[in-house]
Amino acid sequence: MGRTNPTYRDVIRTTEGRWADYRRALRRRDRPHFDRLFEHARAHADAGGYLNHQFVELPILLSVALEQEKRIASLEARLETRGDGE
Repeated sequence: MGRTNPTYRDVIRTTEGRWADYRRALRRRDRPHFDRLFEHARAHADAGGYLNHQFVELPILLSVALEQEKRIASLEARLETRGDGE
């Protein structure tokens, strides 16, 4: 028997496809950054699928925010380490 509901990863892929025209309209230099946003969503697909939220965009956005928060924290830690040594 086949699945009756798409997986969360399928939903992410479908959402990314709906944004394809937007991506094409972006400047070339911005496209890798756009793609990275969906990489963040895929990185947290297990949590997003577990949530099973009615509006798939919300867990996608939270996944993006989580990855950006992690990156900010990492950069701040690097700056603090650098500042102590100088």
